[in-house]
Amino acid sequence: MYKDSLPTAEIMDSGPAGNDIVVPNSSMLALQLQALTRSAGLDFFLVTTFPQADKPEFAANLVVSNWPTALREAYAGTDIFASSPLILQLKKQVQPHFFRHCPFVSAKPSAAVAGLGTAFEGVGLGGSVVFSLHDRRLNHYVFAFSGERLAVETSEMWTLLMACMELLDTSFEPLRVKEEPHDRLSARELECLRWSAAGKSSEEIAIILDISTHTVVSYLKCAMRKLNSVNRMQAVARACRFRLL
Repeated sequence: MYKDSLPTAEIMDSGPAGNDIVVPNSSMLALQLQALTRSAGLDFFLVTTFPQADKPEFAANLVVSNWPTALREAYAGTDIFASSPLILQLKKQVQPHFFRHCPFVSAKPSAAVAGLGTAFEGVGLGGSVVFSLHDRRLNHYVFAFSGERLAVETSEMWTLLMACMELLDTSFEPLRVKEEPHDRLSARELECLRWSAAGKSSEEIAIILDISTHTVVSYLKCAMRKLNSVNRMQAVARACRFRLL
């Protein structure tokens, strides 16, 4: 059902409005990742940005993958990526890690996604080398190289990691979309957001900044609008992701 005759690389870049832009399969980055994957005796690769509180979805973080299209779309239709064994492991360590079994679905998945684990194993997406890296702009990426190997030497994992570090410097630049608000936040709006992030109420912020509560609320509403957020918590999370706070 999910297995294509041959894996094909598709680069997916989530733009400012969250729309996916598909870059041709022959892109240099896809070819380089495919070569790295095969050199390690593996079959599949996946690169995503690291999921954040306000952007946990698989589709929103997907950068490049040669997973079978149907499998990728089925996985994107779930909400398990941010809480997957893959992401939980990468939150605990910076060294590369090898999973003997599929790291994209929990060992005890809910009934709604129980079939996905079998689907991953069915196409050969079992053992996986995983690690995360930051680029020079501090963008955080997740890398996963998967196949049917039952073990991978530590030296092989570090070779993959070093090669991906080089790719971040040489081949990722055309894919990068600078994440920033559509409109620049004022100094007062940022001040109110900082104090809100510190747990202060509108009344407390008004006292600290020596302005009215109404003005504080107005500044925060403007900040929420500029950050395309529905509440203060989301606005603070996005401001942190944009490195404004």
